[in-house]
Amino acid sequence: MRTLLVTATLAAATALAVPALLVGPQVMAQGAPQTVQLMKVDVLKISTGYRASKVIGSPVVNEAGDTVGKVDEIIVGPDGKAPFVVLSVGGFLGIGDKLVALPYEQMKTDGKKIVLPGATKDSLKALPEFKYAS
Repeated sequence: MRTLLVTATLAAATALAVPALLVGPQVMAQGAPQTVQLMKVDVLKISTGYRASKVIGSPVVNEAGDTVGKVDEIIVGPDGKAPFVVLSVGGFLGIGDKLVALPYEQMKTDGKKIVLPGATKDSLKALPEFKYAS
């Protein structure tokens, strides 16, 4: 009976200890331990930024206040650093529009407006057409 109690206690302690070993900054990938480097960010500064879900669908204007397009999507580049904005230009109610891609850093925000300095509908239509990868 005592052996059974000791065995059950050891089994329970092992079951509880194993998950505790897996929690933390170490990750197992293909049997080799790897560490994850985390970086602190200024959460107050980030909270004043613009959420992609709120920017998508927003009109884009030039300095004169003329609407030159609409944000269709925001894409993070393959390097993970520079975001791009896909604009829908031309057309009417989504018919006949053209998608173009620009570096997000070309956009400026003026209050709640998204401004693309120097842009016209014609200059954006002249850019190469963007197509989403399948």
